[in-house]
Parts: sequence; structure tokens; C-alpha cells
Amino acid sequence: MGYFVARRLLDSGLAVYGIDNLNDYYDVGLKRDRLAQLQPYDGFTFEQLDLFDREGILTLFRNHHFQYVVHLAAQAGVRYSLENPFAYSDSNLSGFLNLLEGCHLMGVEHLVFASSSSVYGANRKVPFSVDDRVDHPVSLYAATKKANELMAHAYSSLYQIPTTGLRFFTVYGPWGRPDMAYFKFVEAILGDRPIQVYNQGRMQRDFTYIDDVVEGVVRVMVKPPLPSTNPESDTQAPYKIYNIGNHQPVELLRFIQVIESALDKPAEIVLGPMQPGDVVATYADVSGLMADVGFTPSTPIEVGMERFIDWYRQYYNV
Repeated sequence: MGYFVARRLLDSGLAVYGIDNLNDYYDVGLKRDRLAQLQPYDGFTFEQLDLFDREGILTLFRNHHFQYVVHLAAQAGVRYSLENPFAYSDSNLSGFLNLLEGCHLMGVEHLVFASSSSVYGANRKVPFSVDDRVDHPVSLYAATKKANELMAHAYSSLYQIPTTGLRFFTVYGPWGRPDMAYFKFVEAILGDRPIQVYNQGRMQRDFTYIDDVVEGVVRVMVKPPLPSTNPESDTQAPYKIYNIGNHQPVELLRFIQVIESALDKPAEIVLGPMQPGDVVATYADVSGLMADVGFTPSTPIEVGMERFIDWYRQYYNV
């Protein structure tokens, strides 16, 4: 996601300073190939830096006056949080605190940060609204994302930092993460291997194509929230939360049919039980995004998956 946002900003003439620790959570080669796409831009600067490096992050902010900070880095993945929980506290909690301190010390005009639809956890009411309570996470990853929202609000309230959190819903597309289900499904089907489908396939996801996500991020970035003047508001801080989702949940088995059609090849499906930390359905209410920045994600999965598969075949030469 960071790659696409950076490219969009560079194409618009803005200078971008990117950081990444290039860890091996997934294929470092893929990360470096993304980075290579950005290196030719005159306005692009990259530094290999870990958010957990407190002094490194604070030095970065002291040496550069950033107008906007778009924070899309995190230790991702629900299931991996069961295997390596401390990676989530290091990156998503301590790392995020380091970033907040940098924004506070240097007075950025707007901090935009990635939250996740995972924060809705055990919520049963759909579509998920940013006005819903999100006090029942079902994974450590989700808990760290909810913590990010609380931490960001505290800094926004204390220091009047305009801050916006974005709850992303199942982002997919070219150059995506190989640990995501859609990526694994395509890889397995082309490799003549079975695909694992959990909860007997009785799941829904609000799949959101990467171009729609980027459009939402960029529109939000240039519109910092203002402090509330409503005395009855829950907060007077210059702080906002939006859902960014396609607001059209798709049954998982239907999604697999779309992939089969695009590949012109059937999948061998192995049905399994619900996995710890997973949720049955996600569904975004994006009315706030539409009202404030005039945009609603709308790319159909048939279009988005065809674009991903075209990229996959070219990148992996299959």
C-alpha cells in the first residue's frame, strides 16, 4: 500500500521520504522490487529504518520538516500474531509511539495512519460504522490497531495534531502481500495445489482494490480534520476516523469463483474450521468518507482480480 501511495504522490509532483525496515515477514525481494520502481523519481528519498528505533525516528523528524506523515507501516497479519506476538508490540505499539513523538516534536500539519477493519472484532451489527463501539477485539493484531487509535487521539487532544485514522477493509491488488488469502489462492491454483478455506467457506469480506484505497488516502491527507466546535461532541480534538472499504461484502466461495474464472482453471478446495482470531464477515459503512472527501470505493472484484492476476503472471512469469 505504501508503494502505491508514494507513487501517486510522486506523480503529482510532491517529494516523498519513505522508510521501511525491509524485514523478512514476507519476500524481501518483492519489497525491493517495489522500491526499485520508486527510485527513479527525483523527489523520492528512501531510508532503511525501523519504527522501533526510537533515536533513529526522532533524528529523522529533527532533520526533516515533514508537512504530512502517512503512516502505513505495521506488523500485519492476524494469524502471525499468534506465533510472534512481540513483533506486534515492537512495531505497532512502541513504533507507533515513536512516530507520534516525532509528529509532536516537529509539528506536522496532518498525520494519517492505518488502522484496520479488524478493530470491529466480535461486532455483529453490519455494516460496520465508525460510530460503533470496538471494545471486543479477537486478535492481538486488532488490539494493537485499536490501541493505535487511542494513542493517536491522546496526542491529537494533547498537542492539537490533526490526525486521521483509516480502517482498511481487505485491501488487494498488484504488488500486494503474499500472506493475503487472494495471493495464496492464485499461487496455489496455478501451482496445482489445494487451497485452504476456513469456516467451511461461510465467510464474507469487503474486498477493496488498491487504487480505491490510494484515492481515499490522498483525498484524506490534504484535508486535515478541524477541532470540533460542538460542545456535546465526544471529543474536541482535531481527530477523525474513516472506513475505507468497497461496502459490498462478497462470499468467500463467490470470490474463489471469480479467481477460477480469471485463471480459467478450477480450484481444489479444502474446507476447514474457523481459525482463531478470524471473523466471519466484514462490511464497511463509508458514508463518512463520502460526506467529507467525496469518494466511495467501487472497483468490482472481477475487475480488480483480473488486474492482480495479470500482474502476477507477468511478475512471476507464469
